[in-house]
Amino acid sequence: MGAQDQGADATTGRWLTIPRTLCFVTHGNDVLLLKRAANRRVYPNKYNGVGGHIERDEDALSGAVREIREETGLEVDSILFCGCSHVDAGQETGIMLLIFRAEAVSREFVDSGEGRLEWVPRDRVFAYDLVEDLPAILPRVLAMKPGDTPFFAHLSYNEADELVLRFSDI
Repeated sequence: MGAQDQGADATTGRWLTIPRTLCFVTHGNDVLLLKRAANRRVYPNKYNGVGGHIERDEDALSGAVREIREETGLEVDSILFCGCSHVDAGQETGIMLLIFRAEAVSREFVDSGEGRLEWVPRDRVFAYDLVEDLPAILPRVLAMKPGDTPFFAHLSYNEADELVLRFSDI
């Protein structure tokens, strides 16, 4: 089967997604959070993991490692795929968010233009002003062990623009 047989041009009537990674870097009992810069379009002043778009020529794991390096300067190991969240914000395209956890080799990060990085003890993470879906997703990410089945979630918004997050129960 060649490239023409993949059906990638069959987009009429289909809902398309943009692939992105979201990575939670840990070191010991701490989680590295990024307070998004005030001038960022997406989630300004909110705490999140690190991540970004998957480039055309890379797979999701390589994209996650690249984003970690670009945004933190950290080298990581023990990279674990934790789950996937399908984000429907009511637009023509959505986001397919591939979520990872990795252990940092050291604690010495470099700040990027994305915002301010901060090591946060796991027991204090939920006291921070987190991106709206993290209180539901992050406990699953932090509890995940190698060999666990990744989670699958769907995120959308109701008529009042409130978050609706559901996890697959299959």
